[in-house]
Amino acid sequence: MLRAFFVKQREEAFFSRQLEIQHEQDYFHWVTNRALRELRDEGFILGETRPLRTGGSINLLWHRGYRFYRRRAARLVSLVEEYADPNIGGVVGLHGEFMVLEGFARCEFVMRGRNTREFGGKRWTESEQNLDFVFERDSQVYGIEVKNTLGYMEYEEFQTKIRLCEFLGIRPVFVARMLPKSWMHELIGAGGYGMILKYQLYPWTHKQLAKRVSSELGLPVDAPKALGEGTMSRFLGWHRKLW
Repeated sequence: MLRAFFVKQREEAFFSRQLEIQHEQDYFHWVTNRALRELRDEGFILGETRPLRTGGSINLLWHRGYRFYRRRAARLVSLVEEYADPNIGGVVGLHGEFMVLEGFARCEFVMRGRNTREFGGKRWTESEQNLDFVFERDSQVYGIEVKNTLGYMEYEEFQTKIRLCEFLGIRPVFVARMLPKSWMHELIGAGGYGMILKYQLYPWTHKQLAKRVSSELGLPVDAPKALGEGTMSRFLGWHRKLW
């Protein structure tokens, strides 16, 4: 699939995270990443790693027949540096939490804690990690973790948050753009729920940046004014089955 993709897009430059996300309906991110490394090792695609002024680096990739990749790669890196700026990342992260807070409040859930690792007289001490929210309705209590990011959250953190909720005696709920199917099965087995948003949510004030990231990079970002009614309705339907 990736060979055919690069042949079809032979005069485009990409970065590895971008391709992981674009192909996530068929493959886990780490599977796509491994395939990209193999294609590069055999010389079918070429690439380079560039430092970002925002910190970290970006792995650029293009078809071996693309001779004039530098201009396209420069535009790509410039846009990535813009949305990867720590100030933008901080705003987007907080906005995700605000959207979740508003969505649960609209559905009459009561907040029992925020940025906490305590509930019902119990305190988690295995690590310093905590939950973004604890919500309750109809005597059902949920530990909410919000990840408004393009990539998957760290698997170790995912497992820890499930154990944290089990220790506190509450159900784990992860609100994320995307989680691997195998993680979803693990979460369901722990009595939890994955609220998959499909999009990284930008504030309304950053709508134009979201449009550029979406149109120029083909990444799933959006700037809605609230969580979709369907998103909360599906959660409410699951919640009611627990009564």
